[in-house]
Amino acid sequence: MFGYQKGLDVEAGTSGAAATGGARQLYPGMQESPELRWALIRKIYVILSLQLLLTAVVAAVVVKVRAIPHFFTTTSAGLGLYIFLIILPFIVLCPLYFYHEKHPVNLILLGLFTVAISFAVGMTCAFTSGKVILESAILTTVVVLSLTAYTFWAVNRGKDFSFLGPFLFAAIIVLLVFALIQARDLSLKHHCVLYVM
Repeated sequence: MFGYQKGLDVEAGTSGAAATGGARQLYPGMQESPELRWALIRKIYVILSLQLLLTAVVAAVVVKVRAIPHFFTTTSAGLGLYIFLIILPFIVLCPLYFYHEKHPVNLILLGLFTVAISFAVGMTCAFTSGKVILESAILTTVVVLSLTAYTFWAVNRGKDFSFLGPFLFAAIIVLLVFALIQARDLSLKHHCVLYVM
């Protein structure tokens, strides 16, 4: 699938005819070397892997140590801390936007963002069935692997991703409406159960 062709630089940003000299550049004026781009890709995957690992570890600790969700649900300080941890990622996104090119600061803010999200995921996992968590983990893995495979395939073929913008927008709208319908349906079921009781 990702075979090597002599004389073809897959990462050069051309449409595929680089060996013959008649290649059309995807990104005219692109100056960086393929080694630099692959180093960036490795760095991104390392950061994402560390974020997922930290999220899984924190979520597992929150689920296994029953005192943590008990503290968050039974005390007012726990509820306040939980609300703060839910809002914290949005607060951290603001300085992260401004310091995204400042090396040590951006990694610290990214770590803080990951820890805050990890506690939110852990609390969600503590009150959700294992079947749903396993299903979401499998679906997330399938999406990440398929997008990675498609990205490498598209780079190999010299494809650009700009045409996917409208599809992404439509998919996000469908996802939001689906979430609203599910939340409304869930609240209706709870109201019916409470009414019967």
